[in-house]
Amino acid sequence: MEEMEEELKCPVCGSFYREPIILPCSHNLCQACARNILVQTPESESPQSRRASGSGVSDYDYLDLDKMSLYSEADSGYGSYGGFASAPTTPCQKSPNGVRVFPPAMPPPPTHLSPALAPVPRNSCITCPQCHRSLILDDRGLRGFPKNRVLEGVIDRYQQSKAAALKCQLCEKVPKEATVMCEQCDVFYCDPCRLRCHPPRGPLAKHRLVPPAQGRVSRRLSPRKVSTCTDHELENHSMYCVQCKMPVCYQCLEEGKHSSHEVKALGAMWKLHKSQLSQALNGLSDRAKEAKEFLVQLRNMVQQIQENSVEFEACLVAQCDALIDALNRRKAQLLARVNKEHEHKLKVVRDQISHCTVKLRQTTGLMEYCLEVIKENDPSGFLQISDALIRRVHLTEDQWGKGTLTPRMTTDFDLSLDNSPLLQSIHQLDFVQVKASSPVPATPILQLEECCTHNNSATLSWKQPPLSTVPAEGYILELDDGSGGQFREVYVGKETMCTVDGLHFNSTYNARVKAFNKTGVSPYSKTLVLQTSEVDIKKLLAVAWFAFDPGSAHSDIIFSNDNLTVTCSSYDDRVVLGKTGFSKGVHYWELTIDRYDNHPDPAFGVARMDVMKDVMLGKDDKAWAMYVDNNRSWFMHNNSHTNRTEGGITKGATIGVLLDLNRKTLTFFINDEQQGPIAFENVEGLFFPAVSLNRNVQVTLHTGLPVPDFYSSRASIA
Repeated sequence: MEEMEEELKCPVCGSFYREPIILPCSHNLCQACARNILVQTPESESPQSRRASGSGVSDYDYLDLDKMSLYSEADSGYGSYGGFASAPTTPCQKSPNGVRVFPPAMPPPPTHLSPALAPVPRNSCITCPQCHRSLILDDRGLRGFPKNRVLEGVIDRYQQSKAAALKCQLCEKVPKEATVMCEQCDVFYCDPCRLRCHPPRGPLAKHRLVPPAQGRVSRRLSPRKVSTCTDHELENHSMYCVQCKMPVCYQCLEEGKHSSHEVKALGAMWKLHKSQLSQALNGLSDRAKEAKEFLVQLRNMVQQIQENSVEFEACLVAQCDALIDALNRRKAQLLARVNKEHEHKLKVVRDQISHCTVKLRQTTGLMEYCLEVIKENDPSGFLQISDALIRRVHLTEDQWGKGTLTPRMTTDFDLSLDNSPLLQSIHQLDFVQVKASSPVPATPILQLEECCTHNNSATLSWKQPPLSTVPAEGYILELDDGSGGQFREVYVGKETMCTVDGLHFNSTYNARVKAFNKTGVSPYSKTLVLQTSEVDIKKLLAVAWFAFDPGSAHSDIIFSNDNLTVTCSSYDDRVVLGKTGFSKGVHYWELTIDRYDNHPDPAFGVARMDVMKDVMLGKDDKAWAMYVDNNRSWFMHNNSHTNRTEGGITKGATIGVLLDLNRKTLTFFINDEQQGPIAFENVEGLFFPAVSLNRNVQVTLHTGLPVPDFYSSRASIA
């Protein structure tokens, strides 16, 4: 029976119902709680004022009346029951059991009457806290609602079935254990509440106080209160109105309110409705039984899922371990081949060392012998052996010239491991969903009007075919290496647009895309050919526009002017790179000195992406730079300082950086004049423009510039 307890508690106070009344929506409330949540509506919204003014009911009211009313105004005497149309907008609060409760607009006036007899403010409205339907009360107030005597009886039986000690009914906070019960008041008291609320004097002195246990028995044996008519409080219910679905008294029939309605005997309808409720409970009981069986099934599924998960994890670990073992075995085989090649190379080189050592010893011995022969002063004896010695010397010299001094083996290993297919297979390793009815997605379509290139970046866009019904979970974009080589994955994800940075300038790339879902992978789209950077065909000089890159810069770098101007918040040197990397062509950019205080020495040049960002540019082997103060400059790479050159910078000076990857050189300029010789030669690979500076310097980057004329003419002559 404990599961029934929530059905026996008031949605407002959260306690067991006390004198419950039945609202037209069939929900119940304590009579005192119903009074507490009454609100007073404006005079203009009352039914009486509407009738007096002759105004009709709005469309919204009619809609609510159609949807929500349970009793009509003409048949039952209840007021208009139209949702929230006539209820004031009052902020709601939560009752102890979580139901929304609409509080009264003002505290009820103090009264010594019972809640049922106390007067109700005019035009009062009550809102059910469970279904939130509103009702305007008539002149009878809360007395117009029938009392739920059945619910009272169920609560009495439920409380009597609990073995817990009876509690005082008047304690304000934690109820204490009751010590007496008043048979006339029908209330359990603890000693403090009895002395305070039920003193043994006056009319209360004649009340009979009994122990709580005896009071419980007397309650159980006391006759059940007879339900009376709400319209005629002195009359008991004797008939049942079939049309209004409510008990009525004989006076209701005589006055004509229910005279035209079909009525039946109260006892007969009581038995009929009990039978109908029992039949309905049988169906509900079957559903409850099915629900219990279903819960058992779900709990078994939880256990089975846990067991299957452990088994599946063990299987997955075994499969992955098998792959790792196979990879380790293959690794051992490849290492054996490398060791074999290593031993072979060493054997060939050592044999050549041994052969060359013997021959060199023979040659040295012949040379020493010839020198001693030359020292002899006997002409006839010398001439007897000179021809033979001359032939031996020439023969020995010829033997050294027939590839003897050329290594028979290179130091490079002519082995190249292509692991890209295996890595791709590992990345695509996934669970196979056995669903024959789920096909692979359709081939994506590249949107040519949205695909473009800028500098050494390419932006590609694609979409699913318009009539495709199979959803794609993601896409795989592939590009070749710009030289017609193998395709490689550059993007895997759900987006339908991707920008690829860091491509080679003046290169042609092929792009394609495919879609995938749990079932598999779609065919490739048509291949799109992309050309990076616009190139001056006559001079082969690429022009690029770029800015500084906040993503790779040191956190102390401060950006402004759309990332074209930078300074620093630290007194130490910090490095910032450009967004674009160069690996081909000739590129020139300039930096103007916007602020130059206290003669610092900023550095300008190029660097790899993984250059150190917290030291001066050129301190490590990942940067090639020129650092300059107000009088002179130096070139620096890997912390090696070279080529001190007179001439420095001031505010307003311009630093030019010329990176010629065709000739593999790096040259610097100050105010359009070359600063020193070519700074660095044999530079090749991928380089990013770079600057290092502290808080005493601010510079602005200028890109998209042509190469200086004198250098262009020199390059064309070369």
